[in-house]
Amino acid sequence: MNRQTLQDIVHGRYGRKIAYADVTEITRDNVVKVVSNCIGTFYFNKPVIKYLWAYKDGDQPILYRTKKIRDDIVNKVVENHAYEIVRFKNGQTYGEPVQYVSMKKDDAINKAVDALNDYFRGAEKHLKDINSGEWTSAVGTGFKAIQMKDGEVPFRIVTPTPLNTFVIYSRFTEEPLLAVQELFDEDGRSYKLCYSKTHEYRIQDSRLMNIGTADAPVYEKLHAFGDIPIIEYPNNQNRISDIELVISMLDAINDIQSNRQDAIAQFVQSFIKFVNCDIDEDTFNRMKMMGALVVKSNNGDLNKADVDVISQELNQSQTQVAKEDLLDNVMSIEAIPNKEQQNTGGDTAGAVSLRAGWDHAKQVAKLKDPYIAAADKRLAMIALNILRIRKGVDAPKLGVMDFETQISHSPTDNLYIKTESLQMLLNAGIHPLVAIKTSGLWADAEKVFLNSKDYLDVKYQTIENVQEQEARAQELLNNAESTNV
Repeated sequence: MNRQTLQDIVHGRYGRKIAYADVTEITRDNVVKVVSNCIGTFYFNKPVIKYLWAYKDGDQPILYRTKKIRDDIVNKVVENHAYEIVRFKNGQTYGEPVQYVSMKKDDAINKAVDALNDYFRGAEKHLKDINSGEWTSAVGTGFKAIQMKDGEVPFRIVTPTPLNTFVIYSRFTEEPLLAVQELFDEDGRSYKLCYSKTHEYRIQDSRLMNIGTADAPVYEKLHAFGDIPIIEYPNNQNRISDIELVISMLDAINDIQSNRQDAIAQFVQSFIKFVNCDIDEDTFNRMKMMGALVVKSNNGDLNKADVDVISQELNQSQTQVAKEDLLDNVMSIEAIPNKEQQNTGGDTAGAVSLRAGWDHAKQVAKLKDPYIAAADKRLAMIALNILRIRKGVDAPKLGVMDFETQISHSPTDNLYIKTESLQMLLNAGIHPLVAIKTSGLWADAEKVFLNSKDYLDVKYQTIENVQEQEARAQELLNNAESTNV
């Protein structure tokens, strides 16, 4: 239960700590020592991850508030903007499926990239991306793992929880050395399942477990993934979650809203004040039922009796200003567009996008793209290796330089402007491939160009050998410069 604030747990050390080892390679001889030295980092991160994940789901400190004054009226209101933030950030990255696009003008490579996308579609990668992305945004890091299986798609993608998974990196190369999962056997005893780039290990009670048989003990097992099959997807360099960036303001908003509800309840349930008169309990109960009461002064005309309501109403308008200021700051820091500043008529789509903050939100979202792209490239290379083993000659044949990860952020934004730009570039005589890439209409510009080339050749007389034409243009330019000299 999240009774404490996040600061009470992290004490200023925001972001998730990264486990580093002072080695460049994992072997049977050093794996236990490396895991033992790094396990403390995992246990430091674990309670913070658990806190942030529960906070996202609505388990927030305001639910455990107490009061010393009027402790009979304690409203506990959660405005779960943390959930709103995580959904928005996750939707920006994974609202559209992540695709792989060709980087070469080669029909065979294009077909291989299409096949890879089809396999990932069959493995429901988009769903796994969303699941992993929710962890990444909420707690600062997430994971995806790939497993071999039988069937038309010979692998599956799973999303291990950061509550039992971490990756150890080399301090020298900053490359991943070992992925570790804390699991339990059928007897309830914990053990560590570890994957290096080439081998699988199991550690229990600070010793390597026998993963063979009693007659033929084996303490390491060669795997065929080709790399570490568990990949980390960090939110940013320091693994700071989107929630913890603004969590103190989210707590303050909950406090304000809860106190406002208290103020309303206290105004409705105000105390009754009796001055210079005595009222017994039976008389007071009859007053509540009848709605009226006749009282007499204790001292005649010297001290007149009076009955009044003790009430002091909270200034709701000033409180609303304070709350809106906090919420505006939260949305500004998170780069979430302002819903109130949408188009009211007369503005272009571009003007609305800039004013409401959509353009800024997209630019901030792109800062996460390199982290996602690098991790996804590792996942794709492992999948290709599995396909090579299971499918043989039918497997897509791709190298690391043949394709790239493409993350689409609202591909239909400014669609009319992008289409007009493409038309003007083509009419100006710009090579269609350059025009298609510049317009930004399609993630895989190379594929669109090749599929459309027959039509483009007819309408725009596409020149086949672009390199020769560029060399000829450069030669003419050089001749002109030498003539001027």
